[in-house]
Amino acid sequence: MQFQVPQFIEIEDKIFGPLTFKQFVYLLGGAGGAFAIWRLTPHLIAPIIMAPIVILALALAFYQVHGRPFINVMESAFHYYLRGKLYLWRKEEKKRGMISQAIAVDHAKAPMAKLTESKLSEIAWSLDIKEKIR
Repeated sequence: MQFQVPQFIEIEDKIFGPLTFKQFVYLLGGAGGAFAIWRLTPHLIAPIIMAPIVILALALAFYQVHGRPFINVMESAFHYYLRGKLYLWRKEEKKRGMISQAIAVDHAKAPMAKLTESKLSEIAWSLDIKEKIR
C-alpha cells in the first residue's frame, strides 16, 4: 500500500492573495490601529503616532531575522528583558607572572604520569573487556 508523504510542511498556505493568514491579520491590525488613531487624534499629531504602528505591522508581516519571523524575535527579546539573568562564570584576568607561578605549583603538586605504548594498549584492552561484559 502506498501513502503520500506531505512535503513542504514548514511553508504556510497563502490564503489572501500573496499573504498568509498571519500576515493578513498583522496588516489588518496595523491598518485598523492607524485608522483609529487618525480618527481620534488631531490630524497634525496622528502621522507621528501612526508611523510606529504601521512600521511594526509591516515588520510583523514581512521582516525576518536570520530566517525567523519577527514575532519570534520580539518574543525572545521580551523574555530576555523580563527574566532574571544568572551569570555562572566571570573570567578574571591574571597577571602574566601569576599564571606561570600557578602552573609551576600545579606541576609540583601532581606530576604527570608517563603514558607508554604498552600502558596505552593495556588500557584499551581493559576497556574492551569491560564493554563486552556489559
